Amino acid sequence: MKKVTNKVLWMFAIGQLGWSMLSGIIVNWLVFYYQPDKSAIDEGLTTFVMQKTVFLGLTIMGVITAVCRLFDAVTDPLVASRSDACTHKDGRRIPFMRAIGLPFGIVTTLVFFSPQKGETAFNGIFLLVMLLLFYLCMTIYCTPFNALIPELGKTQKERIDLSTYISVTYFIGTAISYLLPNIAGIFRAGMGYVGSFRLTVGIMSAVAVICMYVPVFTIKEKEYADTRPSSTPVIESLKKTFSNKQFRTFALSDILYWVALTIFQTGLPFYITALMKLKDDKTFFLFAIMTGMSLVFYAPVNILAKKLGKKKIVVMAFVFFSGVFAFTSLAGKLGMSGMVNGIIIAVLAAFPMAILGILPQAIVADIAQADGISTGESREGMFFAARTFAMKLGQSVAMLLFTSFAKIGEGTGMGYRISAIVAAVFCICGGIVLSMYKESQVRSIIDKEAQ
Repeated sequence: MKKVTNKVLWMFAIGQLGWSMLSGIIVNWLVFYYQPDKSAIDEGLTTFVMQKTVFLGLTIMGVITAVCRLFDAVTDPLVASRSDACTHKDGRRIPFMRAIGLPFGIVTTLVFFSPQKGETAFNGIFLLVMLLLFYLCMTIYCTPFNALIPELGKTQKERIDLSTYISVTYFIGTAISYLLPNIAGIFRAGMGYVGSFRLTVGIMSAVAVICMYVPVFTIKEKEYADTRPSSTPVIESLKKTFSNKQFRTFALSDILYWVALTIFQTGLPFYITALMKLKDDKTFFLFAIMTGMSLVFYAPVNILAKKLGKKKIVVMAFVFFSGVFAFTSLAGKLGMSGMVNGIIIAVLAAFPMAILGILPQAIVADIAQADGISTGESREGMFFAARTFAMKLGQSVAMLLFTSFAKIGEGTGMGYRISAIVAAVFCICGGIVLSMYKESQVRSIIDKEAQ
């Protein structure tokens, strides 16, 4: 096989820039668009689905997003198993990514095109179907994409470098998604709030699709990766994956982390508008500060991870992030301007975001490699699908919680403050669980094989 160069790793990482833009549009703006606060409605955003709570404090948006995320989680192992067993002439991963890139972008755009005016049941059903298709497309692209991480990054250095590169492009893609209201503002005078929002989503989706096809057409998978298929059936492969004790520990911590992070990401536009009293177009500015500061920490994190190991640094990030979430809950109550408050949060969040953007993927790659050495079976796709399952389970819980919290003390911001506190609790619990992960045991298996 050819040696993997930095150019190949960067071409691969551009694919993550594309899908992170699409993911960012949904994660950051779906609830803002379909369950808007008073400030957005005053600016011209209309409602398309019922806004009242329907059962035990749950909202229509919370139920729809949770159902879609659970469906998404179920499809992950199915796609992973098909990818692991694929016998296509171009490899096990690239064919899936090539087939789904364009539909992925189209469906993302359609999510925001409610067919009827006003709050109707048909709009709710349409949104449910489009979101189900969105998450199916994301699974078909991202599960094979993630499975390529340990296959391209064969050494510890390559793996950490690749995790760093895709983290950079992930943050850039997410930052671009936060530009949505800024770009939409250019068209708002002529198209109105809803029309300009939809046009911007379409433009961003087109750019994302182009990025997702970069690794598809620049990387020949068979030149760099072992493409021998796995014959293990999906259920058995999933059982084998979760029978790995170290992976179970990591997966539980990951669920808790994604509950916390998704609450924070979904709530960020509301923290900015409702608690800090800023315009929604300031979201990108603050996220850009956080992204820029995170990039400053990337080199130190990369170096420290190679010297100290990943576990200690990630646990530290969990603890630090929980403090940031707790501080966010006090936004607007500390006697400082909204912008100063936002900048402080952005700067404080940069350090843990850098760590958690790089190292968790590398930890999964370590576990998958060690398991492959121990069992003699290459099932990287299933390990990353199981990790994605944990992520989506956490996101499902987060969407249910946040959309319900948002209704508490509606108009006062109390629900948003509660959501930030809950995020802090989940984050600290994630750190406690990860402290039980035995990194030295996993590394010893890999190092022994390399000798």
